[in-house]
Amino acid sequence: MKKVLFTTLIMMSLNAIGQNVMSPELLWKLGRVSALGLSKDAKNVVFKVSTPSIEENKSSSKFYIVPVTGGNATEIKDTKEVLADKNVSPDGKFLVYNEEVKIDKVLGKDFYPKMDKSDAQIYDGLDYRHWDTWNEGKFNHVFYKENKDGAAGIDILKGENFDSPQKPFGGDEDYIWSPDGKSILYVCKKKAGTQYAISTNTNIYEYNLETQKTTNRTEDNLGYDMAPQFSPTGNLTWLQMKRDGYEADKNDIIVEFKGIKTNLTANWDGTVDNFIWSKDGKNVYFVAPVDGTKQIFTVNFPGLTRIAIQVRQLTNGDFDVNDLVGFAGDDIIVTRNDMNHAPEIFSFNLKKNTWKQLSNVNTETYKTLAVSKTEKRYVTTTDGKKMLVWVILPPNFDASKKYPTLLFCQGGPQSPLTQSYSFRWNFQLMAAKGYVVVAPNRRGMPGHGVEWNEQISKDWGGQVMDDYLSAIDDVSKENYVDKSRLGCVGASYGGYSVFYLAGIHKNRFKTFIAHDGVFNTVSMLGTTEEVFFNNWDFGGAYWEKDNAVAQKTYNAFNPATLVQNWNKPILIFQGGKDFRVPIGQGQEAFQAAQLRGIKSRFVYFPDENHWVLHPQNAQVWQGEFFKWLDETL
Repeated sequence: MKKVLFTTLIMMSLNAIGQNVMSPELLWKLGRVSALGLSKDAKNVVFKVSTPSIEENKSSSKFYIVPVTGGNATEIKDTKEVLADKNVSPDGKFLVYNEEVKIDKVLGKDFYPKMDKSDAQIYDGLDYRHWDTWNEGKFNHVFYKENKDGAAGIDILKGENFDSPQKPFGGDEDYIWSPDGKSILYVCKKKAGTQYAISTNTNIYEYNLETQKTTNRTEDNLGYDMAPQFSPTGNLTWLQMKRDGYEADKNDIIVEFKGIKTNLTANWDGTVDNFIWSKDGKNVYFVAPVDGTKQIFTVNFPGLTRIAIQVRQLTNGDFDVNDLVGFAGDDIIVTRNDMNHAPEIFSFNLKKNTWKQLSNVNTETYKTLAVSKTEKRYVTTTDGKKMLVWVILPPNFDASKKYPTLLFCQGGPQSPLTQSYSFRWNFQLMAAKGYVVVAPNRRGMPGHGVEWNEQISKDWGGQVMDDYLSAIDDVSKENYVDKSRLGCVGASYGGYSVFYLAGIHKNRFKTFIAHDGVFNTVSMLGTTEEVFFNNWDFGGAYWEKDNAVAQKTYNAFNPATLVQNWNKPILIFQGGKDFRVPIGQGQEAFQAAQLRGIKSRFVYFPDENHWVLHPQNAQVWQGEFFKWLDETL
């Protein structure tokens, strides 16, 4: 009897462990894995694990190596001893690095030295603030110096009021050595003030150490030129978008060989995230979104031969491949994740088409969780197209029950909705709280062809809104969906979508949540920092009265003009340092809701930008998100 009871208790305990679900606290205790590269001997992968601390309201990092063949990870204290230093020139004589340099007078005390307590800022053009920082006249510059103690650095952009690395997210990937060590190549948008704010025309420049002369290697292209690297045979390669001002243009792989530039992906109907050369220089491997996921592709490099260029998809599955780290024999080392698992290091065998997980930072945690089920669904849109919709079901899903359901509106607007793993908009967590999540790959999503991706520009309130409603209407036909308890949530363009749908939903939804969303297209143009985005996606400026496309954006597609139709509760999150979608957008929406007598709440994060990055703020965000749903759904 005792033995039976003991066995029963064990089984109950194991069953209870297996039935744990994701929580906001657990989500922010997970280790966040980022690959740093292969070791010098190519036998190990070097990676970093950042772990947030809610108590200390910050993250700490540790570094590890794990064999490329698999095995246990080992903590290391210093990555310099195991990683090759890409900042050293090929001949070892020089080091390249970057520093911020004061160039322009901006502050009151710059112009009036005696007024050293003044906090005035004086601008003659735009780009006076970017992402979450104000322009104080300082710019990132690339330097080099002799590889010896005490050597003085040489600024290769001396006196130029331009940034390299690019702001706000550029790093040392924005500059590289030429194979012979005689030149430094760097990415820069050599425009200032208002011209900087309305253009995406970055170029790849080559600085010759001997002559100290700079050459523009991509002068013929007017859009983005980024991510330079050399092939093993010395051919400059980079990612290119053609059109100036269009930040979501098709991203292609360009190779320059014997003075001829070849677009390897010109005839392929997709857009490239990142790439890496094969060791023999015959193929380029790259990551791209496709059908609601991100996968590995390859394209051959023909040189000057007549061999046909062919793009092939190598991997397939309900997961996202993110970073391509390097090669180990027949294996390509990558980071991979899905909606139920944060990124880890994996290897993919190119001959056997098999996967192996190398890092296991969060594996034990996930073993204790009952995970959500993700399903692909294809919905027919109002214009007769096939649209992929992700449906995320709660752990331990019971189709005989009815569940409250959330329509998730993706931001971007042209960012892929794939098997990504967010530490804020986490589908696993939403499902764990008992919600079905409907996540449509509506118009504007990469991974379904260039035409599908581009259709959203200048049509923010058009077909895409029908796509959203087609998705939620189709899934709502399922018996497990409680049609009386539908919510609509999203951030950025997704926040815009929430504000817009609140005015046209015809009582489909019971509640709304918007984070840093565009509410008023007129004031958005007047306060956002990257004006090129609005110029392209809005079709022009609101004062262009003869521009029918622009006028439609500022009138028919402006959520502020639909507030008279709002009739359901709305929660609004807003970051104080969000200069992409500035604070006035959230304030205007909240004020409109309050003055109309609609139940509404404004959650303001003074120190957050377009995202929520501080652990304690993240917990408040999650707390308010689910509290609102408890109150209103």
